[in-house]
This record gives sequence, structure tokens and C-alpha cells, in this order.
Amino acid sequence: MLPYPTKRLRFRGMTTADLDEMSGLLGDPDVMTYYPAPKTREEAGAWIDWNLTNYARHGYGLWIVETLDGGFVGDCGLTWQSVNGRPELELGYHVRLDLQGRGYATEAASACLEYARDVVDVDRLVAIIHPGNVASRRVAERIGMRHLEDDLAGSMVRTVMGIELGPLQ
Repeated sequence: MLPYPTKRLRFRGMTTADLDEMSGLLGDPDVMTYYPAPKTREEAGAWIDWNLTNYARHGYGLWIVETLDGGFVGDCGLTWQSVNGRPELELGYHVRLDLQGRGYATEAASACLEYARDVVDVDRLVAIIHPGNVASRRVAERIGMRHLEDDLAGSMVRTVMGIELGPLQ
């Protein structure tokens, strides 16, 4: 299963054939400003492999996000992460630099939030964000997330935004 298409976007599973697009996205220093470093082509391949493992293990992961006519936008989806030593389902997203500021991340993130609530059936969804990444924080806030805590378990402090996903009314 995949998140439902939105007004402008659709989702599909990553494959090894996505290596060129993903290495371009994850290797872009501007897209990866808040990561320790842009990813190499080999690391982008490992990113795809990690998501293929997530699909097999959980039924979800980060998906390729495309425009309805098939143009590559980025990735967005759900992965299990450690927050202060405990597992949390995280919503993550990356959008090509030339497409940022058009609302694609918010649109994709909203569809993935609905998927987490309706299909995965988790009580809470988080977004782990570098404290300086104002744009990413705004995406999280637009879909209803608020600051929950700071993650202090790693080598740097990360902001943890989140939303409670109660049962459908």
C-alpha cells in the first residue's frame, strides 16, 4: 500500500533504478544542509537499500514522490527512528532544491500522516528536525505537529516535533 495521491503528487516505492535521482537529491549540498554531509552515490544506494528493507519488514518506508505526470520531486514517508533511546515512527521528507517553496513537502507529508494514522495505526508520529531547519519545522507545523522534546541521545541536539494520532471519529 501507498499513501493516496494528492492534488499534485503521487507516491511509489523506491527501486534501484532510482539511484540517479536519489543520488542527485541526497548529494545536493543545499538539500542536505542540515545533515552532517551530502551523501555519495554509494550512500544514496544504501539509502535505497534501507528503504527496500523497510518495505519488506514494515510495509512502508520513504517513498518516491512524483508529480502526477511522473516528474521526480523527492522522497517522503515513514521510518522507525530512535528518540532519546526509544523507538518512534518518523515522518521524513526531502524535496529537490528547484521545487522547494511550492508546498510539495507539506502536501506529501500530510498524505503520509494520513497513511500513518489510517494504515499503520500508530498513536504518535514525529519529525526529527535540525534546530536550524526552519523550513522543515514549518512543514511539520503545517500538518499539525508541535514541539515535543529535544533528542539528546546522539552527537547533536535534534528537535522532535510530533502529533498524537488518535482513532478516527
